[in-house]
Amino acid sequence: MLDFPVWKRIWVWALTLIVAACSLPTLVTQLGGTWPSQLPSPQVNLGLDLAGGSQLLLEAQPSDVAKQRLETMNETVRTRMRDAKPRIQIGDVSTANGRLSFLLEDPSQLDAAREALLPALNGTGSVREWDLQVVDGSRFVLSQTQQGLDQAVTQAMDSATEVVRKRIDALGTREPTIVREGAKRIMVQVPGLQNPQQLKDLLGKTAELEFKLVDTTALQSDIAQGIVPPGDEIVPYAPGTPGAGTSIAVKRLGGIRGDTLTNAQQTNEPQTNEPVVSIQFNGQGADKFGRLTTENVNKPFAIILDGQVLSAPNINEPILGGSAIISGSFTTQSANELAIQLRSGALPVKLTVVDESTVSAELGADSIHKGAIAMLVGTVIIVLLIAAAYGRFGIYADLAVIINVLMILGVMAVFDTTLTLPGIAGFVLTIGTAVDANVLINERIREERRRGRKPFQAVDLGYKEASRTIFDANITHVIAATLMFMFGSGPIKGFAVVLMIGIVTSVFTAVYLTRMWVALWLRRARPADINI
Repeated sequence: MLDFPVWKRIWVWALTLIVAACSLPTLVTQLGGTWPSQLPSPQVNLGLDLAGGSQLLLEAQPSDVAKQRLETMNETVRTRMRDAKPRIQIGDVSTANGRLSFLLEDPSQLDAAREALLPALNGTGSVREWDLQVVDGSRFVLSQTQQGLDQAVTQAMDSATEVVRKRIDALGTREPTIVREGAKRIMVQVPGLQNPQQLKDLLGKTAELEFKLVDTTALQSDIAQGIVPPGDEIVPYAPGTPGAGTSIAVKRLGGIRGDTLTNAQQTNEPQTNEPVVSIQFNGQGADKFGRLTTENVNKPFAIILDGQVLSAPNINEPILGGSAIISGSFTTQSANELAIQLRSGALPVKLTVVDESTVSAELGADSIHKGAIAMLVGTVIIVLLIAAAYGRFGIYADLAVIINVLMILGVMAVFDTTLTLPGIAGFVLTIGTAVDANVLINERIREERRRGRKPFQAVDLGYKEASRTIFDANITHVIAATLMFMFGSGPIKGFAVVLMIGIVTSVFTAVYLTRMWVALWLRRARPADINI
């Protein structure tokens, strides 16, 4: 147990110094200094409660999901009836009262129509998503099941959470906290962001991009009165665009959605140098976009974002290759934000801000100050008590506690971990845990000395026997911390992370590091007795 060859000493010292050195950038910057830019600078990120920042509570409406599913099923019904062999003729499709209904022109095709629709009723899962009824022998009525709607809402919220995460990450913000709350809410916490307006603007937009053909037969006077030909819909121009304040009629079906985009970047238009957004479709989207522009040369098509027209350019020639430019009186910032939204994907459901709060940096600094005082006072008292109780062995334990704190910070910095106020509480707890290990070892050495063992034997047995108890106790702590991390959220996770790191470093410093120091002193001094 007390055999430390040169290679082992080098390994222990190297690990200790390297990990402890990783804490220096954080300590220097937190104390107001400047860390040299030429050197590596792993940093411990501060959570919302320490660094200040913004918190938003976003909420979705399940009715929006139901509306989107109706529109998707509308397109599916038309496609399946058109692709059936022979083609099944149907009348206008109605989506009134949250149900989708249509009339067969030929009642003899009833069985064929039912057979064509059955695969779409269950979707891709095992839950039946739609109920089908046949009324008067020729009218089909499809209504959404509650289980199917609940499943769709859950999937939409999972997708929305991921889209929110991608958008915030694209801003370069470090360590945001994004968690689901209940069935239809998402909590977003962004440390260091004092003005939440940019975040609200970014997350409040669905970023649903569509390309739809403009119906040039619709009269502007009729559009102003809300009258359009069957199969059309009215879409207003976005504020700030040349057509702001007016609307146009577009074909409701047959367009292209932005879910086939693979990339979007802010750039400048070569001729005018105005900010625009360059987009790229995947193979499927490129084919559909190329076919749409090829079949409709010399016709206008509308670029629609979140239900508002950005522009309605004329298709002068087929646009092949899957690339296009979106223009719309952008600034550089607004074009970049749109590119971020399109790259991260459209939100499957619109999110509204139902609650927001801002934590000032001063409040976070006060939390750090008080937490540091608590940790410092606790550390000083423990250091003095241990040194007084165990002499040289107590001093070794004190040095181990100090190095333990530096190693915890170093590990957190290397793994880009966030420190919260509960994390500081975890710091204080791990200091006590580290000291507890040294107390067990030193008391066991005392016990062996009282039994008449020589100093070398007493120390050897003391470390060997106490280590078993230390490992058993800390395994229990690790299990508890792991469960808190897996099932907890926010502050609980912050506490668990620091606790797990502290357990590992405290065992290393208390068992291995102090044992090496004691072993080297014993071999060098060969004392006849030890004061412990």
